[in-house]
Amino acid sequence: MSEADALSRLTARCALSEYCLADMRRMMSRWQLPEGAEGRIISRLLSEKYIDEERYAHAFVRDKFRYNHWGLVRIEQELRRRGIDHDTIAGALGEIDTDASLDSLRHILAVKRRSVSGRNESDIRAKLIRFAIGRGFSYSQILTVLGEAPDCD
Repeated sequence: MSEADALSRLTARCALSEYCLADMRRMMSRWQLPEGAEGRIISRLLSEKYIDEERYAHAFVRDKFRYNHWGLVRIEQELRRRGIDHDTIAGALGEIDTDASLDSLRHILAVKRRSVSGRNESDIRAKLIRFAIGRGFSYSQILTVLGEAPDCD
């Protein structure tokens, strides 16, 4: 693939959705680009604001919290896996209010509680805790919500 074709494909993708540097590098690694083309393409995408790590992090946090109902721990892990720096992650996670996070956890635990069965209440509680941890909520948040919800205790 030529450098111009690669740039054209990547700008078209970036116009439709947010991507980070790691996503772009992963896409380009599959293409057989000429020597040094990857660096030139990345610098052009950055200079023309097709890629903006901060904008990506904020969009990622909003989408994963709102639509996937992920907790802050999982969102942070995923952003780190994508190579986003700590300060950018902290700024993006600052958008999410603690009360909103607890409300989201209450909702997903109430929905999950209806489908969980177990030998006794402590078995059900353990399954709910594992589920919420998998979604990326902190253990203290989970205990707070399970302690206040009469149907989850």
